[in-house]
Amino acid sequence: MSYRAPVRDLIFTLTEVAGLDAITATGAFPDHDTELTAAVLEAAAQFSEGVLAPLNRIGDQQGATCTDGSVTAAPGFADAYRQFAEGGWTGLSAPAHAGGQQLPKALELAAYETVHAANMAFGLCPMLSLAAIEALEAVGTDAQKATYLTRLVSGEWTGAMVLTEPHAGSDLGALTATAVPNGDGTWALTGQKIFITWGDHDATDNIVHMVLARLPDAPPGPKGISLFLASKYLVKPDGTLGERNAFRPVGLEHKLGIHASPTCVMAYEGATAELVGQPNQGLAHMFVMMNAARLAVGVEGVGIAERAYQQALAYARERRQGRSVWTGEPGAQIVDHPDVRRMLSVMKAKIAAARAICLSTGVAADLARHAATEEDRRRWKGREDLFTPIAKAWSTDVGVEVASMGVQVHGGMGFIEETGAAQYYRDARIAPIYEGTNGIQAMDLVGRKLGQDGGVSARELIGEMKATLALLPRLYADKPVERLANAIEAVEDATLWLLDAKADAGRAADVLAGADAYLKLLGDVVGGWLLARGALAARAILDAGEGDPAWLEGRIALYEVYAANVLGHASSRLAAVGQGGALLERMSVDVLAG
Repeated sequence: MSYRAPVRDLIFTLTEVAGLDAITATGAFPDHDTELTAAVLEAAAQFSEGVLAPLNRIGDQQGATCTDGSVTAAPGFADAYRQFAEGGWTGLSAPAHAGGQQLPKALELAAYETVHAANMAFGLCPMLSLAAIEALEAVGTDAQKATYLTRLVSGEWTGAMVLTEPHAGSDLGALTATAVPNGDGTWALTGQKIFITWGDHDATDNIVHMVLARLPDAPPGPKGISLFLASKYLVKPDGTLGERNAFRPVGLEHKLGIHASPTCVMAYEGATAELVGQPNQGLAHMFVMMNAARLAVGVEGVGIAERAYQQALAYARERRQGRSVWTGEPGAQIVDHPDVRRMLSVMKAKIAAARAICLSTGVAADLARHAATEEDRRRWKGREDLFTPIAKAWSTDVGVEVASMGVQVHGGMGFIEETGAAQYYRDARIAPIYEGTNGIQAMDLVGRKLGQDGGVSARELIGEMKATLALLPRLYADKPVERLANAIEAVEDATLWLLDAKADAGRAADVLAGADAYLKLLGDVVGGWLLARGALAARAILDAGEGDPAWLEGRIALYEVYAANVLGHASSRLAAVGQGGALLERMSVDVLAG
C-alpha cells in the first residue's frame, strides 16, 4: 500500500507536546515560524510519498551490488538522491555559513521521519551525512569546512561513519587501523573496517569517510584513538576531484533487511587522510557524530513503525472475516475484531509516544545550544543527554514491536513476502543494533547520563511529570490518572535506588543488571507523560472551539489506550531494575548451558 506522511501528527507533536515554540523564542532561527514548519513538513511528505516510497519494494528485492571494487545503488536510488540533494534536504539544520538553512534540529528530525518511513534503506545515506556535518562543524579546521563541510551540506557529497573492525565490534578501544604521517601534513590510513553503511555508492561523485584509527605513538585503549577524514577521490587545491584514493569496498554484507543500503567491508591501503580535531581525541570527536546518529536512528524506529502501522491498518480495513462483535455484521472488516483493534490501537499509541520522545529530544538539543541563559542551556543539555539513549533504544524497540504486530495483523499473509509487511519487520530489526546496541544505550543511561549531574536532570524530569499528573483529573477519572501516578512513582523509586547503588563502588553489577529494565521503564513512563501532555493540549484546543473534534478526541483516547496497555507494566519493570547483579552471577555459563 502507499505511504502517507502523518503531517498533522508531526506538527501537533512538535508544537503542542515537544515545545517547538520555545526554540522559536530564542531568536536563533530567524527564518523559522509555524507556517514554515508546516511548509517544510508538507514538502518532505510530498517527496517521501512520491519519490522514495515507490522505490522501497524494488530496493528490497534487488538491492545494491558490488563489482570490481565499486558499489552500484539499487535501481532508482541514485536519481532519487540527486533529487533529494537538489531539494536542500541535507542542509535543513546546517549553519547558514556552510550553505545550510539553519532550521531547528527538531524540525529536521520530523522531516526525516517521513524519509525513513518511506524508504529506510535510502534514509540511512543522508542520515550519516548529517552526522559528519555535525562533527566537522564542531572540530573541523577552517580548510576542512571550506572543502568538505559545504559539499556535505549541499548534498553534493555524502558522508560515512567508519568505526567497526572485525575483531573489535562495539569495543572501539580494541581497533587496530593505523595512520602514519606522510610528511606533508596528511596521513596514510591502513586497516579493514566492517559494517560501513553507504561506504561506497554511485549516487554522488565523492564520499567523505570519517575514520577512527591509531597514530604510531598512540597509547593503548580508547585514549589512543584519533579521527581522520579520507575522501573517495582526492580533492585538489581548487576543489576539483583528483585520483581515486587508496580504499575500496571489498564486498557487501548479506543482510536480513535494508537490502538497498550497501553495508560495506572497506579496505584502506595507505589511503591519504586528514586528521580531524586533536590527536588521540578521536573517540570524543566521534561521539559528536554518534550522538547525532543515535537520535536519528530513534527517528528511524518511529518511521518504520509508522509505515508498518499504515500497512496493517489498510489490510485490516480491507480483509473481511467473521462477525463484528459491535455491529453484528457478518463478513466484517477484521478491524472490527477486538484483538485486531487492540493491536492497532497499541501500535498507534506507541508510535505517538516514540515520536514525542524523539522530537522532545530534538527540542532539548536545540535549546541546549540556543537557550537564553547559561543555566537554561545547562538544564536543557541535561535533558538532551538523559533522553538520547531513551530516544534511540526505546523508539527502535517500538519499531521492531510495531512491525511484528503488523505481521500479526496480516495473519498468515503477513509472513508472505508479497504483502510487504515482512520487509518492515526485517528492516526494523537492525535499528536496535545500530550506533551502539540498545543494551549499550541502557549502560550509557545508568552508567553516565543518570549520575553525571548527581541525578538533577532525572529529578527535574520527575517533577515535570508530576506537574502534568496533577492536571490529568480534568480529563480522566480514576484508572488513567492512577496508572500514570503509579508509573511515575516506579520511576522515582528506580532512580533513587540506582543513584544509591552508583554511589557504592561495590555495586556496579547491581547497576548494570538493572540498566535495560530502567531504560524501558523510563521510556514507558516518559512516553505516557508526553501523551498525557498531548491529551491536555487537545482538550484545550477543543475548549477553544478550534481544530478537528474527532481527531482531537482521538488524541485524548490515545493516552487512555497507552495507560491501559503500557503503564501497567511499570511495577514489573521496577522489579527487574532491582534484581541485582548476584542473581545474574548465579546464572553462570554452566547453568545457562545445563
